[in-house]
Amino acid sequence: MKDRAFSMRDVLAMLNRRPERTWPDGVLHHGARIAILLGLALVVQFVFPVAPIPDMPTLEKGMVATKDIIAQAEFPIYKSESELERDRQEAAAGVAPIFVYDGTAADSMLAQIRGFFVRVDSAASLRADSAVIRQNVATILNSYGPRPTADFVNLLLSPRQRRQLEQSLISAVRDELPLGIASAADLEDANAQQIRVRRGDSEHLVARDSVLTSTDFLDRAGRFHLGENRQPDLAEAQRLMLLALFEPSLRYDRAATEAERQRARQAVPLRKGSVLKGEQIVGAHQLVGDREAERLRAYRQYLTQMGDVGRGLVSARALGAFGFDLTLLLVFGTLLFFFRRSIYENLRQLGLIVFLVLALVGAAAIVAKTQVPVVLIPIAFPALVVAVLWDGRLALNMSLVLAILLSGQTPFLSGAVLTTLVTLVMAGAAASLSVRVVRRRAQTWSFILIIAGAYVISVTILGLLRSWDIVEVVRFIGWGAVNAVGGGLTAMGFLPLFEAATKITTDQTLLELADMNRPLLRRLSREAPGTYAHSIAVANLAEAAASAIDANALLTRVGVYYHDVGKIAKPQYFIENQPGGRNPHDKLKPAMSAAVVRGHVLEGLRLAEEAKLPRPVRAFIAEHHGTQPISFFYEKAKELDPDADLDPMDFRYPGPRPQSKETAIAMLADSVESAARVLPDPTPERIKELVDRIVKTKMDLDQLDDTPMTLAELTRVKKQFTSVLTGMYHHRIDYPPKEGRPAESPEPAANEAGVP
Repeated sequence: MKDRAFSMRDVLAMLNRRPERTWPDGVLHHGARIAILLGLALVVQFVFPVAPIPDMPTLEKGMVATKDIIAQAEFPIYKSESELERDRQEAAAGVAPIFVYDGTAADSMLAQIRGFFVRVDSAASLRADSAVIRQNVATILNSYGPRPTADFVNLLLSPRQRRQLEQSLISAVRDELPLGIASAADLEDANAQQIRVRRGDSEHLVARDSVLTSTDFLDRAGRFHLGENRQPDLAEAQRLMLLALFEPSLRYDRAATEAERQRARQAVPLRKGSVLKGEQIVGAHQLVGDREAERLRAYRQYLTQMGDVGRGLVSARALGAFGFDLTLLLVFGTLLFFFRRSIYENLRQLGLIVFLVLALVGAAAIVAKTQVPVVLIPIAFPALVVAVLWDGRLALNMSLVLAILLSGQTPFLSGAVLTTLVTLVMAGAAASLSVRVVRRRAQTWSFILIIAGAYVISVTILGLLRSWDIVEVVRFIGWGAVNAVGGGLTAMGFLPLFEAATKITTDQTLLELADMNRPLLRRLSREAPGTYAHSIAVANLAEAAASAIDANALLTRVGVYYHDVGKIAKPQYFIENQPGGRNPHDKLKPAMSAAVVRGHVLEGLRLAEEAKLPRPVRAFIAEHHGTQPISFFYEKAKELDPDADLDPMDFRYPGPRPQSKETAIAMLADSVESAARVLPDPTPERIKELVDRIVKTKMDLDQLDDTPMTLAELTRVKKQFTSVLTGMYHHRIDYPPKEGRPAESPEPAANEAGVP
């Protein structure tokens, strides 16, 4: 920018010139990227093989067939997962529970009854105090379960009633239990209208209501074995003893029942029908309904399976499909080559894009294989990542290419091509463009709602266009919302990892760094408050200038916030932090003063490294002074010792010179703001002259030679500086200049060092 002999076109050509590669290096460089492109196309071809029969229509429900679709081979129609599960449940429910007759139950109960009365007879025949006898009988009764009430104990102590109770229990068990008595709990657990009863080798089906339960057993025992004039106490004793000793003679065999039900589930056929070769799938001018759409899907699935068998054969269709995939991917690759060269050149960034494409293709393959709705293809995931790391335009282009790519694959051509294309385009566009609305990670749910809204709109449109019923529309909208939530949260969760892998600093990261409560900025505000105030003022000025030339205004603001953090080490050596009348440079040699001043750049880089500031932000610390000379102290050193052999590099900032538009603006804004603060009578004209003089000084010192900023952009930057500074300073009171200080100082290096 210094040499006026060059035209603007020459300047731009030099700035944009890229280093030439030798022939072997160029072949290797571009060859690796061509290999990546071919590999991606091959992966898509492998994941989505073409069907061997070319005459496969692309019809959806609600469309009208233009011609007869005839099956060229016999193929089965398989049940969907929901249909198969429903049929299996019905088959299992149709298996009657199995109850097995237990002939030993009566003998077991009779043995317990006789044992009980033997013990009671023995206790009652003891020659002992009546209280002791009653206590022994109560203990025996309690051990069998029934509560030993006084009436029950008295009944057992009566020999006549004891014998009567024993005979009623024995006869009830002998007469009733062999009929087949089941536990009421087992019958309830079986939960069937009919049960199968197995007796030995025979088995018969009976109604559940006809099976006697323990309740029926107790009722029959009282009616048939105690007579019409049964005593209440005796009847209650019989009931309690039968309840305590009851063993069902019909036992629920859960293991056998479950085994039978499992065999019934496995016996359910996977097919619901078939279509013969030559049979019409859908007729010409016929509306495609649920039945026709199902038959078309089955035909496509059959052809896909046939394609798996012949995948190794090279055919014209396979080559055509590969060409389709390669061409679409080449479109996006060409976009990167011509318009996003930095991504094309950077293998880290290119590798991330390849990973995102592969992830989406893999997810689409899973969706196709499991036959879940196509709205579950997570297009939002790669779109959000690319939009955040780069920008929405690149994400939108990639989303459109991937939507067309996936819509043309075999599984989505059968009744889902329009649904796939519309939903992927709408969701991808929403994800790509929503990042302009959402600037912070805390607002993740905002763009999730935007993406979900895109699914609502696209599904509603498709539902109206294809005459879907309301249940199907709601179901698709629900799956779309699930996809929006999953894709959005996954993208935001992986984003820090992708940032680290690609070395890209996103707007979200910059916004987090712009928080004034960040430790490094809080420390700057406490330990160097003057520098902190200066940084805020410069940031406002620089951000406005960056916006004027479409540079990264957010990066510019954040970078300027941190550009002077190195002054934390020795804040008192910089004039904005000095109390009036005290300047520690008065006690230092010029060389030492220069070392302190230039040292704030190196100290700032050290602090930035400790704080893990990203590289683009650290560039502001290193480049905001470029390689400018610290001329005041150099001249002072020469004045003190004219014969001294001074090294000019000791009186120069370490650099490098600004490498980007943003750091160049920071350099200019830093100098302009420092000089404007001491400018007497800051009228618009004087401010404009100051800005022009400072910018010219930087150009004369070759400090802008490495920045891609054009002369036209530099003119707009100066105009913006003048406008902002006029608004900031034109109302200030005109203070007289201090003795020894010039009224106008275009050299901020001296001012910030506290030079008198």
